[in-house]
Formats: sequence, structure tokens, C-alpha cells
Amino acid sequence: MQHVTAFSRPQTVPAVPAARSRPNLWILNSWRDLILYVGTPLLILPVFALAQSRWSPQDIYLFVAAFGAMGHHLPGMIRAYGDRALFERFRWRFILAPLFLLVTCVAFYWWDLKGIILVVFFWGVWHGMMQTYGFCRIYDAKTGSFAGLNRRLDFWLCAIWFAAAVVLSPMRMTDTLDAFYSSGGPFIQPWILHAMQRGFVFLALAVSILFVANFVWMSTRAKRPNPVKLVLLITSISFWWYCNNLVSNLLVGIALFEVFHDVQYLSLVWIYNRNRVEKDQNIGGFMRFIFRRSGSLVGLYLGLIFAYGSLAYFNSQLQIETIKRVLTGVVSASTLLHFYYDGFIWKVRESSTRQALGLSGGTAEVSPHGIFHGWVLHGAKWVAAFVVPLGALWIWQVHSSVPALQRTAWIVQDLPVGARQHYEYAKSLYHAGQLDAAAHELDATLKFDPKHAGARYALALLRQDQSKFDAAAEQYEAALPLDPRNADLRYDYSYILERLGRGEEAAKQVAAALEINPNSPRALYRRSFYLQAQGKSDDAISDLRKAVEKEPT
Repeated sequence: MQHVTAFSRPQTVPAVPAARSRPNLWILNSWRDLILYVGTPLLILPVFALAQSRWSPQDIYLFVAAFGAMGHHLPGMIRAYGDRALFERFRWRFILAPLFLLVTCVAFYWWDLKGIILVVFFWGVWHGMMQTYGFCRIYDAKTGSFAGLNRRLDFWLCAIWFAAAVVLSPMRMTDTLDAFYSSGGPFIQPWILHAMQRGFVFLALAVSILFVANFVWMSTRAKRPNPVKLVLLITSISFWWYCNNLVSNLLVGIALFEVFHDVQYLSLVWIYNRNRVEKDQNIGGFMRFIFRRSGSLVGLYLGLIFAYGSLAYFNSQLQIETIKRVLTGVVSASTLLHFYYDGFIWKVRESSTRQALGLSGGTAEVSPHGIFHGWVLHGAKWVAAFVVPLGALWIWQVHSSVPALQRTAWIVQDLPVGARQHYEYAKSLYHAGQLDAAAHELDATLKFDPKHAGARYALALLRQDQSKFDAAAEQYEAALPLDPRNADLRYDYSYILERLGRGEEAAKQVAAALEINPNSPRALYRRSFYLQAQGKSDDAISDLRKAVEKEPT
């Protein structure tokens, strides 16, 4: 949850008189805060370790992205359209923004314009960072700490460390640069990128030193920062770094932080909305019903979140390309709306927000007014943060599309360290018929990650194309333990074994491939020859018929 506007600098909350009694450091209480807000990563990691033993990273990511990432948009939507006073304050934002974003996102996905992917990504990083910053402000408010320097250092510490984790992540930057170059973006010279990386490291260390010095100094004064905030910053930033830089599979990293983000968000929004319903008699309808104090309604709340997220899951399973593009646009529009709404509906400085969170003080709600402060200023922020970057990416892609081979070559120049970018470049070279260059890049991939199953398999196919069957067999044998459930890998290995005169071993690999995928046309076709050689003509004909049914041409 972001607690300050997504397009403006955080504002200082007026100080309130210090309480005589010992301040409460927690939003709920110590153990609940540790589970839901502060120590959540320590609980998530073992759960994911168990999940990875049963499901693939892609399956885990798909589940979390659908039911978590999209599902957690719903509570904010309920408040935006269910809180009458809030809707009246921002009526035109709540009416026009969905229409504008829906049309834009669907259009970009319909014409396969990649710029929208970059915008969603950068807004998402900002959104996640601002949620951490928002929790910092809540925890400081619990102790009455509203010093302007505290606020500014909290903001810059979160902003720089979150950005640095992305800029210094080879996996994240590979995706980011690929989307940028796919949008026709100009080549970024490696020295520029490396200078930016060094700059972020320097800024992160400098701000951290200032933050610690200020924290120690303020701790000696009456309005000291909340120590729980310090623990929150350590766990949140460390976990963000772990998810972006230390996990072996980026999909798992994204899913890990998404769960952390969702648990924080959903629990705090539930508490906030429940308190609003109890304290504000003007809130009625569905919002009053769903956020009543009832254990059964917590289940309904989570059920509705899963139901809303099921749209993203349904979209991932679609095979009809036109419908898939439209629904992907809808999912992206929902994501951007969530980021946008959270920028102004949860402002900690406002008294209504503070009261619902059990905080004192705050400023009165102020509706947008005047031409400048209302439409022109807000519109200018939209132009700067959305229209200009998206428009530039659109124009670049339409007028200066970059081929895949050139894109992947640029990425390797920018990011020479890392397996993934070399692997993607190798695939582009392979498809372009540059086998020797592709082999060189696959060797580079395996130097960075000797257990890269895809690179082993690709190198085996490449050696096979070069008629280097012994070398191909060596790579197949190395790839099999890394990806034993890959039916295509086993079938292709069987072909090499046949060429090397190892027919019995080849037959075993075909049988293993059919155990994994009983409907593999190639494996059925190959097994029919083995059956025919054994005099099992009926079985051979049956396999041939199945193969033709599965792959008529």
C-alpha cells in the first residue's frame, strides 16, 4: 500500500503533542506485526522451499501472479468505489482513469507494443518501494516522530536501495533491457550503464550512513524514530535484494516478494477498512457488509480476492490469441489502476487515514480544486510519468524496430556477467544459422551456470546439427539429470544414441519420453519402428495412428 501520492514528493505531517505514557510501537501488537509486516520473509522462505519441491518455478509464479498480484487489487477498488466520501472527492479520477487505462493497455497489447510492459514494471517498483516507505511513516507516527529529516531519509533510503537492487541485478536488467530494445529503444553504451550502477552503489552507501547517523542522533532526543521501523527497513530491503539478486530463478524471486507485499497490504487494508466502517456511519452498502467485524467475512474477503485474481489465471490458460491479448490488457489496466489509486487514497497525513490506523493528529482531507491544482498539475504528472515515456516507446517501436539478434547482442554487451543473457544471445545466433558463434555463447552460459539445463540441451542440438554426435551425446548426458522430466530432451537423445549404434539405450529413452508424455507424436512414431522390428505389427500400427492423430502434417 502506498501512503503518499504516486506523483508527488512526500509531505511532512504536522507534529502532535507527545503523549505522557509510553508510546505503543506496534500497529497491532508485537507478534502480529512480526508475522504480517516485519518478519514476514522469515515465514515465507520455508513455505516456498516446500512449494519448490513439488511445483515448478513457473507454476508457483503463475499462481502467485494471478491470485496474489491481481487479486490484491480488489480491496483498494472496493474502497475507491464503496467509500462514498472518497468517491465524491475524486469522482473524475475514479471515472476517467479506468477508461483511459483500459483503452491504452488493450491497444498496446493488441498491437504487441512492448512499451506498456516497461511502464507497468517501473510503476510496480515504485509502488513496492512506497509501500515500505508508507509503513515507515506509520511506525514513526506511532511514536510521534514527524521530523522532516526522518521522513526525507526514509524516502531516499527506500527509493535508492529498491532501485539499486534492480539496476545491479543481471536477471532484472536483462528483462528490462530486452523490453526497452524490443520497443525500439536506442543502444545504451555499456559505460553509461556501469557508471549508473556505480552511482547507485555510492548513493545507497551515502544515504545509509546519513540514515544511521540521524537515527542514532534522533534516538537521544524526545521524538526518537520507532525502532520497529529500523527492523522493517532491514527485512524489507534485504528481502527485496534477495528476491532480485540471490535467487536462482527470477520467477521465484518475483513471487516471493509479491507474497510479502500482498500479506502486508491485505492485512493493513482489512484493518483500515474495518475501522472506517465501525467509526464512519456514512459508509454503507457492500463495503459496510464485507468489512464488518466477523471471522466468516475474513474468509469471504479472501475468497473475493481469489475470485478477482482468477481472471489473470484464466488469461494465462487461454489459447485464443485475440482474446488473450484483450484480457492481458485488462489485467495490466487493473495493475496500473491499483498503483495509481494507492497513490492518493491512503495518505497517512490525512486525519481520516490516521484515525482508522489508530494514530492521532493529521490534516483535513482536501479535495482537488482550481484549474492549476486540480486538473493541470495532476495532468502534468500523468504526462511526465505515463504519456511521454509510453509515447516515446511506441514511436520507437513503430519506426525503429530492433531485430532479436541485435537486441540480444546489445544486452550481452551491456551485461557481460550472467548466464541468462548469453543463453538468449546463443538462441538468436542459432536461429540465424551462426552455429560456431552460438556454441561460443552457450559455453559462456555454462561457465556462469554449469547446471543450466537449457544451455546443455541447446548445445547438444547444435553439436547434433554439426554431425558431432559424440559431443552431442556428452551434452545430452549432462542435461538429463538437470531436466529428467523433459520428454523432448529424451527423444532427441534417443536419436543420437541410434546414430552411435546404441539402439537398446535409444529404445529406453523413447520409452521414458512416452512415460512423461504419452501423446508425443515423434516418440510414438519412433516406438512404432521398434515394435515393428520386434514383430509387433498391430502395436506398431496403433502407435503410427496415434502419431498421425496428434500431428497430422
